[in-house]
Amino acid sequence: MKRLLLAATAATLVGLSAAAPASAAEIRYASAGDIYGLDPHSMTDSFSINFLQHIYEPLVRYSKDLKIEPALAERWEAVQPDVVRYHLRQGVKFHDGAAFTADDVVVSLKRATHEKSPIKGNLPALKDVVKIDDFTVDLHLTGPTPLLNNFLTNMSIFDAGWLEANNAVEPVNAQQGEEGFTTRNANGTGPFKLESRRPDAQTVLLANEDWWDTPQHNLTKIIHTPIGSDATRVAALLSGEIDIIVPSPLQDAGRIANSAGVKVLEAPGLRTIMMGFNIKDELNDGDVEGNPFQNPAVRKAVYQAINMDLIRDRIMRGKSRNAGALVAPEVPGFDAAVNERFAHDLEAAKAALAEAGYPNGFQFNMNCPNDAYVNDEEICQAMAAMLAQAGLKPKLVTEARTLHFQKALAGQADLFMLGWATLPMLDGYSVLSAMLHSPDDKLGTWNPGGYVNAKLDELTEQVDVELDEEKRRALMVEAFAIARDEVAWLPLHQQPLSWATRDNVHVEQTADDLLRLWYAKVD
Repeated sequence: MKRLLLAATAATLVGLSAAAPASAAEIRYASAGDIYGLDPHSMTDSFSINFLQHIYEPLVRYSKDLKIEPALAERWEAVQPDVVRYHLRQGVKFHDGAAFTADDVVVSLKRATHEKSPIKGNLPALKDVVKIDDFTVDLHLTGPTPLLNNFLTNMSIFDAGWLEANNAVEPVNAQQGEEGFTTRNANGTGPFKLESRRPDAQTVLLANEDWWDTPQHNLTKIIHTPIGSDATRVAALLSGEIDIIVPSPLQDAGRIANSAGVKVLEAPGLRTIMMGFNIKDELNDGDVEGNPFQNPAVRKAVYQAINMDLIRDRIMRGKSRNAGALVAPEVPGFDAAVNERFAHDLEAAKAALAEAGYPNGFQFNMNCPNDAYVNDEEICQAMAAMLAQAGLKPKLVTEARTLHFQKALAGQADLFMLGWATLPMLDGYSVLSAMLHSPDDKLGTWNPGGYVNAKLDELTEQVDVELDEEKRRALMVEAFAIARDEVAWLPLHQQPLSWATRDNVHVEQTADDLLRLWYAKVD
C-alpha cells in the first residue's frame, strides 16, 4: 500500500516520509489545491488569502470566535463620520527585520484598492489613507462605513520599502495568470515566515521567533502539500505522512473515524455553493442565436431541473444544507422566506423552456472546479445529467481551481460553480457588493456574467452606509428577494465543514472554514 501511495503522489509528496513521524512542533498539512501565489492582494480566493495570513497581517483580525480584535493596529476611533483613525502597534518587525510604520499601511491599502487589484471591492468606501505620524493613520471614507473593520481583516500589510525596492508597488492579478516579484517572494509581520515554495508541490513556513504577539501555537514549521485526489489525501493521513487534511472527503468520514490515530472534525459551514450565469449578449459555446440565459424564466428552468434533495442525500451523504438564498442562515441579511427553494419540477422546467422558444433546449458550456469545494466534480456531473433530462445540452468541463476561476472571471463560462462564505465581512453585503452589483471600478468584482439590476444597485449602496443595523438587514433582505425572484445566481447548498487530523493535532475549526494554524498545537 505504501509503495502504491508514494508512486501515485511522487509529484506532490516530495520530502514526506511515512517512516518518520512529525516532530511535536511540526505540522504537515494537505489541501485539495495549491494557493495562487504569495501575494494576498492578487486574488479573491479565500483559501489562498487565509493561508497567506500566516505570513502577512492586517490592521485588525478575527479571533478564534470570529470577533474583531486588534492586530497591527492597537486601537481606533472615528474622528469624523467619514474619517477613522488607527493607532498602530509599535515595535513590530517584518520578517527581513525592517520596522513596521505608518508608511507601510499607506502603501499597502492604496495597493490593495488600486484599480488593477482584484480585491479592490473589499474596501469600496476608502477614499484616501493619510499618515498622521509614524504610528497613526487616518482612513478617509466616502461616508459612514458600518463594516470597515470587517473589510480590513482581509487587507494584508506589506513592507513599503520592500515593495518599492522590488518594483512591486503596483498589484498583479494572479487569478488572470499575472505574476510578479510578490508572487514568488514574501515578507510579512505574521506568525510564520516563508522558508521555501515549489508551486503545486510544497510550501514550507517557519515559525517567526520575533513575532510581536504571544504565540498560542507550539509549531516550528508548517509543510503544506496540495493533493488533488481525495483518495490519495486520505491515504496520506492514514499512513502518517500528513497530519491534517482540509477538506476531508465526506464519503471517507466513517472510515477515517474508525481508524486508529486519526479523527474527523465536522461542523455547519457558512460557504454557499452556487452556479453563476453568463447573461451577456452571446453564449460562449451555444448553438442558438443570442443568449437564452438573459431570460429569467430560462434561468428558473435550469434551477427547477436540478434535484438538490438527491444531491444532498446521495453525494453529500445528508450533510449539506439546501439553499434558496445566497447567504447562510448565520449571515446578516438572511431571511427564511427568501431561503425557500423553487421546487424541483422537471416538467415545469421543460414547459418553461418551450414557452421561452427552446423546446429542444440549447447548448452551453458548464465549468466546475475539481479541487475547490466538497465533492464539486461529482455535484457538477450530477447536475449536467439532470439538465440533460430537461432537454438542455451542457458541455461540462471540470478542472483545477486556478484554471476554473480564471475562465469564470474572464467571462468564458456560460454556467459556472462558485462558493461564497461572505469573507472577509461575514455579512450579506459581501454578496451584494461583489456578486450582485453592476460591475464598476470597485463593485461587482465577482459579477463576470454581467447581471444588472438598477434597484439592486441602489439597495446595495444604501446597505453600504446604513448604520442602523435593523434597517441594514431589511434592505439586504429586500435585495436578496429580488435576486431570488430573478435567479440572478442559482444557489445550491451550504457545504459542511469537514477536516481530519491525527489524534495528536489540535486545531480550531471555525464556521468560515479557514484553518488558522497560529492556534494549532501538536502533542
